[in-house]
Amino acid sequence: IESVLSKYENQITIFADYLEEFPDTDELVWILGKQHLLKTEKSKLLSDISARLWFTYRRKFSPIGGTGPSSDAGWGCMLRCGQMMLAQALICRHLGRDWNWEKQKEQPKEYQRILQCFLDRKDCCYSIHQMAQMGVGEGKSIGEWFGPNTVAQVLKKLALFDEWNSLAVYVSMDNTVVIEDIKKMCCVLPSSADTVGESPPGTLNASNQSDELIFLDPHTTQTFVNTEENGTVDDQTFHCLQSPQRMNILNLDPSVALGFFCKEEKDFDNWCSLVQKEILKENLRMFELVQKHPSHWPPFVPPAKPEVTTSGAEFIDSTEQLEESDLEEDFEILSV
Repeated sequence: IESVLSKYENQITIFADYLEEFPDTDELVWILGKQHLLKTEKSKLLSDISARLWFTYRRKFSPIGGTGPSSDAGWGCMLRCGQMMLAQALICRHLGRDWNWEKQKEQPKEYQRILQCFLDRKDCCYSIHQMAQMGVGEGKSIGEWFGPNTVAQVLKKLALFDEWNSLAVYVSMDNTVVIEDIKKMCCVLPSSADTVGESPPGTLNASNQSDELIFLDPHTTQTFVNTEENGTVDDQTFHCLQSPQRMNILNLDPSVALGFFCKEEKDFDNWCSLVQKEILKENLRMFELVQKHPSHWPPFVPPAKPEVTTSGAEFIDSTEQLEESDLEEDFEILSV
């Protein structure tokens, strides 16, 4: 496997149709719900983008499942996009949307704790190890590419074991968001986290400017970073310090996952009002929003953490255990 993956080391994917320079325009640029006037606030715009946690391919981490790949180059791009989406939700949850990151500046302890949730180790709740092995229950072999829906389903299951963040992750069925069902989940939903999708290449959408998208690209292979002796993480490679890339929205693959974070019930109510006023008026809608659970659907059962004797970081310690447990939507975890 290592010989096959070696060609991806230090890879940076470049596509000719990416738009490198920002145009001289009076238009507003939106970054995850926050607007910037490009002509006069370019530095603030770039600072806002670089503050987002950026997850890319990594190499030289411990083999997944003990004997699996030690790099996700070539197959882990969608998993990294899912990590970026969830990380933004956690930033909003603990630090707020206005929090900003500066290079080599001491950050709040919550920031370091969020970052450690995504390190490439099996004991980190949203690591590449946890996501890849949980994907087995979604019919994906370790080392196989995920689609947006698979990533969403995996994150929903992993969130059940994340006691610190206390997230309820709702994944819509048939592109339909059911208000009644979300209320049953205490109204915590993973306002905008971001977009996961394949847009040749797989990207995390950060913003829109006219008919263009600004995005963070996971297709760069970096070396695994672990915690240091003092318990902190050197975060320099977890932020994109180069000029962000742009692309025409028409090049975006239609298979995408949209993520929204609502901290309180009033946030969710405001989001519903905004969707009804701005999105549902369109003829071609990305999704639907309904009040009641459709009668022809199976009953909605809020996901619950299985009764296990292990921590969330240990329950998927090997691929064999996942295969034996036959994970499906209502999965069962074997004790170890």
